[in-house]
Amino acid sequence: MKFRRSERLIDMTNYLLEHPRQLVSLSYFSERYGSAKSSISEDLAIIKETFEDRGIGILQTLPGAAGGVKYHAKVNEEEAKAFIEELCQLIVKPDRLLPGGYLYMTDVLGDTALVQRVGKIFASAFAETNIDVVMTVATKGIPLAYAVASFLNVPVVMVRRDSKVTEGSTVSINYVSGSSKRIQTMVLSKRSLEKGSNVLIVDDFMKAGGTVNGMISLLDEFNATVAGIAVLIEAEEAEERLVDDYLSLVKLSGVDVKEKKISVEIGNYFDKKR
Repeated sequence: MKFRRSERLIDMTNYLLEHPRQLVSLSYFSERYGSAKSSISEDLAIIKETFEDRGIGILQTLPGAAGGVKYHAKVNEEEAKAFIEELCQLIVKPDRLLPGGYLYMTDVLGDTALVQRVGKIFASAFAETNIDVVMTVATKGIPLAYAVASFLNVPVVMVRRDSKVTEGSTVSINYVSGSSKRIQTMVLSKRSLEKGSNVLIVDDFMKAGGTVNGMISLLDEFNATVAGIAVLIEAEEAEERLVDDYLSLVKLSGVDVKEKKISVEIGNYFDKKR
């Protein structure tokens, strides 16, 4: 079946967006559309220019017989800043306060469009990092982890608080919670992570970093490497931060339960990217 150029451009764009960080050869597209490689190269040049102009991402071209193109999700600084500021305004709403100074975040983490935008921003920051898997701890970090992983085109691994029979044999560790100073347990199935994997840790909230630190310790049991740490919100008033090298979008700088006031600012996202 012969494709018109307009059809090729639409279908090729859709294919690249659905297969981020996957090397696609010119031969594949040539056979898919019944077109010469020279025509495919011209189409890709149009897509590359549009992606970069519109802030959709970048199209990496790899020369040679084994080469091809790769799409990487990218968010420019202006777009990222506008979104994070929008996120900050959403979080400071007074009705988000719960007894004990906790924040209600289920609506944010349940907003699929918003979570996808967070996922793309994090994926953009780690677009050039070698990542094999995204890890999070059940349960609230799961939507974020899947969003990030979808743009990096890697699987998700979930750490649990207790062992499930459906997980098979597991590796468990005890760790000290950074905020409560309590000893807690963390469990990961042996089948879920290959030895030596490069892992991006994603979480929704970090106070002192005990949970993230626990995941780092768990990765040691698999001889895995921490490729990066990304958190949606970090708490500024942590007495002793157990994790130093991480990326955050929002910093929770204060909670006044009596006045029903939440204070936030942009996290370290732009500082770390520089």
